[in-house]
Formats: sequence, structure tokens, C-alpha cells
Amino acid sequence: MTGGGDDWRPSASRARLAERAALLARTREFFAARGVLEVDTPLVVNAPVTDVHIHCASVQLATAPGAAPQPAVAPRLFLHSSPEYAMKRLLAAGSGDIYQVCHVVRGRESGRLHNPEFTLVEWYRLGFSLEALMDEVEALVRELLGRVSAQRSSERISYRDAFARELGLDPFSAPEAALAQAAQPLGFAGAGADRDVWLELLMGSRVGPRLGREALTFVHGYPATQAALARLDPREPRAARRFELYCDGIELANGFHELAAPNEQRARFERDNAQRRRLGLPVFPPDERLLAALACGFPDCAGVALGFDRTLMLATRATHIDEVVAFPTARA
Repeated sequence: MTGGGDDWRPSASRARLAERAALLARTREFFAARGVLEVDTPLVVNAPVTDVHIHCASVQLATAPGAAPQPAVAPRLFLHSSPEYAMKRLLAAGSGDIYQVCHVVRGRESGRLHNPEFTLVEWYRLGFSLEALMDEVEALVRELLGRVSAQRSSERISYRDAFARELGLDPFSAPEAALAQAAQPLGFAGAGADRDVWLELLMGSRVGPRLGREALTFVHGYPATQAALARLDPREPRAARRFELYCDGIELANGFHELAAPNEQRARFERDNAQRRRLGLPVFPPDERLLAALACGFPDCAGVALGFDRTLMLATRATHIDEVVAFPTARA
């Protein structure tokens, strides 16, 4: 159903669209100066992610008139929620350092900081430690935020220390009852919730919103159970080599020291799907092309995805994501 009245108009002002263009240009200049290759991978993909917190949009492509007979059931395709899998296939094929600016789509995401379709800046650096990647993320974000970041210091804090400082809890050892009690102000009943559900709820609603108020704050050492596609920390097996960046309580970036072991990655996909079954979510086969790429010799690298729209919100002091995109999904 189409809207009426003025909803044909863009939600962003001409000035904000101009600022968006300027920051996109600065992003490309930043990577060009560092010799990082810009790449472009497909929006329509064969395999969605298995992460239980990400909900991929499926699509079905019509066949051309007169085309060869098609299977009774057309293959299910998806709009990518991140270019990660395809970019990792490029890395395994010898691309070297790469970055991409692209639109991604995720279901069940709407609100002040969320639009189902949004822009990511994702990049991978060969031979980078997680610490070196944090340095580079900070350099780019300071470049994009300009005056907004000029008076901010930089903070790096472990996930464990962030919970201790903000909630007085050790996320690795606190009983689940203590986590549930800390979540009581949020009004979440939590029937059947496991430890990670409590931790992610607390991080998203009580810890994260307090971070990055006076500094660009990098939180590192997430629980191993939240490693996703990151390596585990050999010095602290309960933690993953993963970080997130916060500014003004807003999560801007998520970075990994990338997992290169195909068998471990397959096992994680299987664990994701087991959890999806428990939660009544769709279950998806693992991306065999990604696993094959990892098996061929994936380079040691670190990678990160930066939410461009949120960064632009902070740079322009916008209060809603609709103010920095031309047409949010509701009026697309």
C-alpha cells in the first residue's frame, strides 16, 4: 500500500544528504590513502547467516519467459545482512586488504537507531592484530565525526571490566540469578533464557548505553559463546578476540580477529542452528562456499563492520536514523 500526502518526499534534508555524500567521499579517501582495495559483492546471496540475532530477508526471482524448465521449487535466495561471507571468499582467493561500502538488509530492526536497510562500511586487513584494527577504526571514525570527536578521549576496556564498572557484576562468573536480577528494571521475564540472553540484554540495555559518553570506547574480550566468526583468546579461553565501538551509548562497529579454521566454523554454524531450533527460528544450511574458502587457506586477518548511518547521525547531531537516509523503508 502506498502512502499519501507528503510521504513521497525524502526524510533527510538536502544538507544532510550533502553531508552523507561528503562522508562517503572521505571514507573512500581514507582507504585509498592506505592502499585498501574497494570491492563490490552481491546483494542477493544463496546462503544467509545462522546468527540467531540476525533475521535475513528472503527473495524469489522470477524466471524469464521462454526460459528452460525450472525446478518445481525455486531455490530460495536472500538479501545479504553483511558482505562478510563473500568478502572472506575474496580474501581466500588472494585479494589482499579490501573494503566495501554497501547496503544490507535485516528483518525485525526498526526504531531510532534502526532501519531494515542500512549502510555498512566493512573492511579486512591482513596481518593486523585486533589492537591495530581498533587504531584504524578510531582513525576513520574521528575523521568522519570531525568536531564531534575532537574533545573526546579514547578508552579501551574489557567486556568483563565494563560489566564490573557499570553493574558490579562479573559476566563470566556471576550466577544467572544475579544477571536476571540486574535485568529486572528492564521488565524482562526471561522464562527459559540462557546465560547469553541475559548478558546480551544487559549489554544492549544497561551497559552499552552508558559507554562512550566522554570517549570513543572500545569494548573487547566478549564471551567465547558470543564469538560469532572471531577467534578465541588463547590467554583467556572464556573470551573471544572481538570488540565493539561505542560513542554516546551507541554501538558503531563490531570487529573480529577472524576465525580461519573451517571445522570450528562449521561447528559454530551447527550450534547456531541448534539454538535456532530451540527458539523456533528458521534453520539454514551452512554456507559451504565460505567453508571451502576457509579450507583453501584463509589469511591471518582482522575485520570490522562500521554502521555508516549511525556514524553520520552522530556527526550531524541527528536524533533519528530517518534524518540521514533519503528514504527509510516505511516510505521506500
